[in-house]
Amino acid sequence: MAEFPSKVSTQTSSPETAAGAGRTFSLRAPACDVAFLRSWLGVLMVLEIVLGLLVWALIADSHYYNWGAYHWVMFVAVFCWLLTIIFLVIYLLQLHLKLHVIPWAIVLLMFNLGATILYIIAFITCAASVSVTSEKYSQPYNKRAAASFFACLVMIAYGVSTFFSFMGWRGLGSNAATSQAHGA
Repeated sequence: MAEFPSKVSTQTSSPETAAGAGRTFSLRAPACDVAFLRSWLGVLMVLEIVLGLLVWALIADSHYYNWGAYHWVMFVAVFCWLLTIIFLVIYLLQLHLKLHVIPWAIVLLMFNLGATILYIIAFITCAASVSVTSEKYSQPYNKRAAASFFACLVMIAYGVSTFFSFMGWRGLGSNAATSQAHGA
């Protein structure tokens, strides 16, 4: 019985400390997670950024005047490219761990699914417009054909990202307790 008071801590918290415990955002400087770039999600994001850049650079370099198809492909390529860069920065700086209010697994799943659907439409539109708009084996034809090819590759990359995002959201292939602890 004499040991009991020495093992018990009777420290209490003030109301200010208890109110601050529910905050969801930390004011510390974000840490750069370079190991994220070696994960499947990081590799796919970098691949989507590089291939997406190729798609919109090839479309922007070829001369398209009044063809609505290429305007759509350009919109999809630039829009998805910018959002992928934003998500890469968020995950690279571990901001998803600091903003607990946002369900990041669902947000990333919905973004990848939406990007896949947009790129399916853009790929079909771009590929169908290649033969209509220019002569075979001319420089504009080659650029548009290459843009169609890279749009197909980006579409596949976003599809694979959607699959891995779905697996991460459902917790398949990992322990649900550890994925919740890491904020996945």
